[in-house]
Amino acid sequence: MMKQKMMNRREFFEKTAGAVAAVSALGSATDVFAVPPSNRVNLGIIGPGSRGQALMRAFLRVPGVRFAGVCDVYEPRFAQAHKITGEDTPTYKDYRQLLEAKDIDAIVVATPLSFHEEHVIASLESGRHVYGEKDMAKTVASCDTVYRAVKRTGKQYQLGTQYHYAPWFVEALRQIRAGKLGQITQIYAYWHRNNDWRRPVPNPGDQALERLINWRMYREYSGGLLAELGTHQILFALEVFGAMPVSVIGNGNIAYWKDGREVPDNVQVVYSFSAGPTLFFSSTTTNHFEGMKICVYGTGGTAVLTEAGGTLYYEPARPNSAVPKELVVEHGVVTGASFRAELPYTGPGDAIKVPEDQAGNADFLACRSFIDCVRNNRHPEADELSAWNSGVMVALGNQAIETGERIIFAQHATLPG
Repeated sequence: MMKQKMMNRREFFEKTAGAVAAVSALGSATDVFAVPPSNRVNLGIIGPGSRGQALMRAFLRVPGVRFAGVCDVYEPRFAQAHKITGEDTPTYKDYRQLLEAKDIDAIVVATPLSFHEEHVIASLESGRHVYGEKDMAKTVASCDTVYRAVKRTGKQYQLGTQYHYAPWFVEALRQIRAGKLGQITQIYAYWHRNNDWRRPVPNPGDQALERLINWRMYREYSGGLLAELGTHQILFALEVFGAMPVSVIGNGNIAYWKDGREVPDNVQVVYSFSAGPTLFFSSTTTNHFEGMKICVYGTGGTAVLTEAGGTLYYEPARPNSAVPKELVVEHGVVTGASFRAELPYTGPGDAIKVPEDQAGNADFLACRSFIDCVRNNRHPEADELSAWNSGVMVALGNQAIETGERIIFAQHATLPG
C-alpha cells in the first residue's frame, strides 16, 4: 500500500500563512502606479473562452500588462479577444506557435480541463511562468506530471482559484486560525444553481461544435460540477484543516437535464479527515436556494462565506456545551429542560470586515498577485502544492461518484518527490 506524503498541520499553516497577508501586501484594487517599460509583462493566453475572457479583462486592469498573443482552435474567439485588448493582438490556432513567440513572459491557460496537462507543461518548458485555470489536471496521474514539471522547470505556477485571494475569505481564514470559532469540526459547502449549465451553440446540429463549446458536459474533457465549482470550497477547506483527507465517498447522477450530457447534474461528496472533521460539498443545477456558500462550523461559532462577503456567528454557551470558556460571549449560559430541542441562534452576526487597503475584486487580486510573482520571481500563494492537493481531491471525489465506492487517499495518491 502506498503511503500518502503530505505536510503536517504546522507546516501547512506556515506555508499558507502568507495568503492572509498577500492581499494587504498588494494594496487596494484601485491602485494606479507607474510601470517602467522594462517592467512590462506580456502575456499569452491559450483558451480565450468565457473564463479566459474574464481573466483577460482582469489582467488588463493591472498596470503594465498587455496580451501579446491569443490562441484558440475556435476562430470566433479571436474577434472577441481583440475587443478586449483593443488592438490587433497576434492570434494562433496552434498553441505551439504561440509558445514560439519571443515577446511573451507568461502564459494563461484557460482551456478545458483535459488539456491542462499538455498546455501547462508545454508552457513551463518553453520557459514561461503559468497561470493555470482550475483544476491542475483531470486525473491524479496528470496532477503528478504537472507538479513534477513545475519543480523541474523552476517556473512559477499559480492555480486560477480567485477565492483564495478574496479578501473576506482571507480574513475569515485568519480569524479561524486565531481560534475565534473554537475547534472546527465540520464544513458544509454548496454551489447550487437553477439553470442547465449550457452555452448556446451557433449551429446546434454540429456535434463537434457542441462538444467544443459545451465541453463541461462531457466526461472526455470535464471533471463536472466538482471540478468546475467545488474546487474553490475544497481549497478553502484544505487551508482550514491543514491536511489532506483520508477518504471520500460520493454520489451523483443526471436527475433532470436529460439532454445528452454525460456528467451529473447534481453531485454530493463527503471527505473525511484523520483528526475527525469532515467536508461535505453539494452542487445541483435545479435549485439555487443555498447558492454559493461555505459554512465553517466550530465549537464556538460559525463562519458563513458567500460570493460577496461573509458573516461570523457565535455560539451561546449552554450547560455541557462544547463552547470554549474563552469564547463565551454576551449571551452567557442558556439553561432549560435537558431534552428540549436547541433552537439555532438567530441573532445578528458580525460581518467580516476587510480593511480598505485589502479590499478589491477577487479575480483582479488573483491576477495582480500573479503579475507580482512574475515581476519579482516570487512564489505564488495558490501554488503547485495547493493545486496538486485540490486537484487530487477533485479527481478522487469524482472517482467515488463514478464507482459508488469509498476511496482511500493513501491507496491512490502520493505527492511526487
